[in-house]
Amino acid sequence: MKKPVKPPLKLPPKKPAVEYLRVSTTEQGKSGLGLEAQQTAIRRFAELEGFTITETFTEVESGKGADNALTRRPILADAMKAARKVKGHVIVAKLDRLSRDVHFISGLMAHRVPFIVAELGMDVDPFILHLYAALAQKERRLISERTRLALAAAKARGVQLGGMTKGSRMHQRAAAERAKQLRPIFAELAHLSANQAAQELNRRAVPTPMGGKWHSASVIRLRKRMTKGGKGK
Repeated sequence: MKKPVKPPLKLPPKKPAVEYLRVSTTEQGKSGLGLEAQQTAIRRFAELEGFTITETFTEVESGKGADNALTRRPILADAMKAARKVKGHVIVAKLDRLSRDVHFISGLMAHRVPFIVAELGMDVDPFILHLYAALAQKERRLISERTRLALAAAKARGVQLGGMTKGSRMHQRAAAERAKQLRPIFAELAHLSANQAAQELNRRAVPTPMGGKWHSASVIRLRKRMTKGGKGK
């Protein structure tokens, strides 16, 4: 007699989620520094925990501030709306990608915003989240103080701070020329959202003016530059 064939094992359906990436300076956003590492961590976590990433949100903005932080971070607000729409979570790589301000993190938790920190795992006690937020806030203060002392010491040694170098001016001009060349492509993709446009540009293997990959923040930035610059200046 033939052995009865066992039905295939049914895996539980994957849970929807959106990923939120953030870098704190414009230069980091242009270069993509840190963004790929964040996305890699989130995608690895999502695969292990059975999440499907439905949309990616990338923001270039400081994590400082508390009460008015969300008003200065529209991409984070959009990520939260998208998560509610799919009845899912916002996944971040590390807690400080949401903010380094303990009051802001507490506010998100109080409003029951469904976010998951990949670094900390799925089931983190609220007390532990508060503790990590407090540590992140203290780290921000220490970084700020070390930077201030280092700049003061450099100034005392006679080091000239700030200003454009010849190399940086040449690099800036080259980026501006590249942005001008991208104008026809951006006109073609004008009907797409920043996230969709970034995905399409990457699919076409079109590099950014700085030579990197596109993210929603870089699309938004270049669209604003094109709008303000008229003919691409």
